[in-house]
Amino acid sequence: MSSEPQSPEGMDDPLRAAAETMRAVRERCVWSQRITHRDLVPYLIEESHEVIDAVEDGAPADLREELGDLLWQVLFHSAIAAQDPDDPFDIDDVARTLTEKMVRRHPHVFGDEVAETPEQVLVHWNAAKAAEKRTRRSVLDGIPRGMPALARAQKIAGRAGGTAALPEEPVGPRPASEEELGDALLALVVTARAEGWDAERALRERLRRVEEDVRAAEAG
Repeated sequence: MSSEPQSPEGMDDPLRAAAETMRAVRERCVWSQRITHRDLVPYLIEESHEVIDAVEDGAPADLREELGDLLWQVLFHSAIAAQDPDDPFDIDDVARTLTEKMVRRHPHVFGDEVAETPEQVLVHWNAAKAAEKRTRRSVLDGIPRGMPALARAQKIAGRAGGTAALPEEPVGPRPASEEELGDALLALVVTARAEGWDAERALRERLRRVEEDVRAAEAG
């Protein structure tokens, strides 16, 4: 009888089969054995953008495939972490932590709180999140610095909205729709290119000044 490990494809639990597949790949594939969390970052970014493309293109089959590829990244990081000699965790720990967090943040589903509107749901969500992040000293803590500048700008605007650090009105005519907003943003990028400016860097530097102003105001 062959002693070769068998494929987990026939397992009744597809998620467990995927996790076991990843574990086998990590243990037996010479390329995967050498990969670190940092090595995976470019792949994680690429797979995330491919999911976005599939969502926006509206093809269910493509979305299913791309979500699987993104799940593989989660499984890969978990398999790497499981081999950490100092502070190991595996995909079960990741899933357990996620479940605990989602239960805490949905007291209207798993507890006695009531939420009859999306706005009330957000109140519960934000209250639970604030309780989890008591050590944060700024509303801007937790916003990843590695985010693309435009996505980070939207995140910062949501956290710091209404402060003096943010401009109140856009320069030029105010877009009346998301389509017009896209046109305006593209026009700004075209202008930047014509002038030899880096649009991403320009926004990133502006956000740095906003963050400095917000943190200074919070410090009093």
